[in-house]
Amino acid sequence: MKTLETERLILRFQTLDDATFILELVNDPSWLKFIGDRGIRTIEDAKNHILNGPIRMYEELGLGFLLVERKEDHASIGICGLVKRASLDDIDVGFAFLPQYRGQGYAYEATTAVMSYGRGTLGLDRIVAITAQDNVHSIKLLEKLGMKFEQFIQLSSDSEEINLFAWNR
Repeated sequence: MKTLETERLILRFQTLDDATFILELVNDPSWLKFIGDRGIRTIEDAKNHILNGPIRMYEELGLGFLLVERKEDHASIGICGLVKRASLDDIDVGFAFLPQYRGQGYAYEATTAVMSYGRGTLGLDRIVAITAQDNVHSIKLLEKLGMKFEQFIQLSSDSEEINLFAWNR
């Protein structure tokens, strides 16, 4: 996955220099509620997360969660990307943004670019997304992107049921 650009955003590979931002993002109350606690408490934890998560996926699959920056000031505002989870058959689109950047259309803009890349450049016929059943804002965004609810799923035998949405060519 290459760097993607939209009118207001740059989406690029994460680097170890993004550790401070990632530490803040993964400890945001909404992340903890809707995505889950990853146990990332220090800059070193965040660097390990970036190395063993996004960077490894970039190297192995050429895709992963991209860091989303505003063009106007290069502020890191969120992550968005395509990932391959072991627990899902299909490529999954995901996103998360810091609270001060929500409600301004950034998530829609970034996710539209990522899905367009997946459909056009990668030739994907199906892209899925997962979200907590009570994550109303993410559900609305997925529906705005043209994704349809398919079913409730569990990613593991001891996890809560979540929503599976899908876009099909």
